[in-house]
Amino acid sequence: MRAEQISEPVAGHGEGPVWWPGWGGLRWTDMFAGDVLTLDPDGGTVTRHHVGEFLAAFRPRAGGGMVAALSRGFALVDADGTVRRLDDLWDDHTVRMNDGGCDPDGRFYCGSMSADGSPGAGSLYRLDPDLSTHRVVNGVTTSNGLAWSPDGTTAYYVDSATRRVDRFDHVDGLLVDRRPFVVVPEGTGVPDGISVDAEGHVWVAMWAGSRVCRYAPDGRLDARVDLPVSRVSACTFGGPALDQLFVTTSRRGIDPADEPDAGAVFRVDVGVRGLPVVPFAG
Repeated sequence: MRAEQISEPVAGHGEGPVWWPGWGGLRWTDMFAGDVLTLDPDGGTVTRHHVGEFLAAFRPRAGGGMVAALSRGFALVDADGTVRRLDDLWDDHTVRMNDGGCDPDGRFYCGSMSADGSPGAGSLYRLDPDLSTHRVVNGVTTSNGLAWSPDGTTAYYVDSATRRVDRFDHVDGLLVDRRPFVVVPEGTGVPDGISVDAEGHVWVAMWAGSRVCRYAPDGRLDARVDLPVSRVSACTFGGPALDQLFVTTSRRGIDPADEPDAGAVFRVDVGVRGLPVVPFAG
């Protein structure tokens, strides 16, 4: 599998890619700029929409617009771009949101982390359709990728500091019985954003690893996509048949002379369909 670069290196820290037909295709976040980036479906042109001082993750809303995770809480973004911030979930300005996604019932999750990597300073939060918020996992260091199996009974979750992808049972809307799924060896990168395909395999972006790895449901490494940049942040399925993997990258801390394409988006024809994104039900 070969990765094709499909955008210029437009993002300082590209993250959270989402393919949604209602948007015409691919969007992702330039996290520290607080911008949503949209790829023109007719070519490599990228447009920006500023949401706030920081934008960790977002998903489409069933009724239009999107739900977003800002620095310390959630927000609703109307189709016209109006941002309606919900109450902050904490006061500590050294802790920020990082990555998330929607469960099969359309509830939006996003996890937090400390800017200085303080162990256990983060948590995983859930925003329900009635706009109530719940802290569902405590003691997280670097909350990252979150995705569900095709049947919705298993959730895969990354706390990057553990070098693991874990799994939970997803029972009656709750995440229970957390246990390791994959332990990533030293020297191969750090697990970051994830996506699950229709066969139940888990695709993991490897930060500082220049790759995306595909793991079978039994945890076996099944395939690998190599990229020409080191800071690979996240991946999602898209395209008309949902059989293309879109990969975001970052140039934070990278000398452009060393990695001129860092911050670009890449696309890979992977030969397997992904799962459609679940919109926020609120």
